[in-house]
Amino acid sequence: MTSLVRHLTFDAHDAYRQGAFWAEVLGGSLADDDFPGDPEALVTADGVALLFVTVPDAKSVKNRLHIDLQPQDRTRDEEVERLLALGAKLHEDHRRPNGRGWVTLTDLEGNEFCVECSAAEREALTAAGAN
Repeated sequence: MTSLVRHLTFDAHDAYRQGAFWAEVLGGSLADDDFPGDPEALVTADGVALLFVTVPDAKSVKNRLHIDLQPQDRTRDEEVERLLALGAKLHEDHRRPNGRGWVTLTDLEGNEFCVECSAAEREALTAAGAN
């Protein structure tokens, strides 16, 4: 028998605040029993569950594992703007002049994540021959 990934777990200074941010990012929700000040917060969204656990340690180095987001109903650039408005910060911009590439942002506690082109953008770029 194999194992299944139950959820991805992140250390956080404020589990609830991080959970609320990611619930908004993913269009998901926090567990019904999660409240401000709780030591854990569970976010569920289509196809993924993220668990945030409060720890005393500060983030000190680049993530070894990160999330790549692909917008479903907007462009990459529209999604980047939405996430910046939610409190994300621009970390690195890897967008190319031909429309390909991605943007690396950080969440409220400095964890890196990327925003890629939407499926529709990828299809259009491929049809246009953009490399």
